[in-house]
Amino acid sequence: MAGKVIKITVIGGVNADICGFPFAKPVMKDSNPGTVYVTPGGVGRNIAHDLRLMGMDVSLVAVLGDDAFADMIRRSCAEIGIDLSMARTVHGARSSTYLYTTDELGDMLYAVNDMEITESLTPLFLASHKTEINRSDAVVIDANISPEAIEYLAKHITAPMYADPVSVAKCGRLAPLLPKLAAIKPNRLEAEALTGESDPCKAAEALLSMGVKRVFISMGADGMLAAEGDDLIRLPAVKAEVVNTTGAGDAATAAITVAGVYGLGLDVALEAAQKAGAMTAEADSTNSPRLSFSSVFKPFL
Repeated sequence: MAGKVIKITVIGGVNADICGFPFAKPVMKDSNPGTVYVTPGGVGRNIAHDLRLMGMDVSLVAVLGDDAFADMIRRSCAEIGIDLSMARTVHGARSSTYLYTTDELGDMLYAVNDMEITESLTPLFLASHKTEINRSDAVVIDANISPEAIEYLAKHITAPMYADPVSVAKCGRLAPLLPKLAAIKPNRLEAEALTGESDPCKAAEALLSMGVKRVFISMGADGMLAAEGDDLIRLPAVKAEVVNTTGAGDAATAAITVAGVYGLGLDVALEAAQKAGAMTAEADSTNSPRLSFSSVFKPFL
């Protein structure tokens, strides 16, 4: 779509992802032959990367240490064109790290995250960038940041806001933001944690009643549903040759944000979110190089 450059600010987590992928069905409490690799990751950074692949002008507000992992993340952001001018560096601190293993099919088995440094994204630091953040066409927030930071954003950010709940353990942090969100993308368990409703349709209705404009609930093999006003759409899962599911939900959040910024319909936003997620699940990294505005949206426009 031609026109002005769309500026999106992402506020959230950035990690060094360390992944172990076994060649065969993993044996617990034993050493499993496989592949181990280190890549830039984190929900916020993944979303920012995907937004860049879709042609957006992206700034990332996050916290980095001054170690080798931070150097890797800075280089990767520079290569893709993510602006880190509003990121914070904490000298002498460990950069956030996410260690996970998958099964032989690429589905995650378990993970350990060391994200203590994220607490340094304080309300005071965010206040120093409030004017610039509010100039954005959209702001994407992930629940890795502290409840105090999220509460500050709820009170002071006037740009349209989108949110990714990250996990059941952290999604409750988003409560102050819900009445102001243009869209949210929980999975089934996160939606239940936010609303108390185990049925995804009822959970979507509950989130709308809390003030969220658009709700997208991912349900794994059962597909995804989307709700806005009186409209509720449910689509089956997109067929994909799954390699690694990590990052698929982040790509869906990026597509939902782009659809919202361009004023695209709920049906297009839902189909694009599923398309972006499936493409990412087929990649061996957390961001699919196949992602672009055309590859994600053109089939539905």
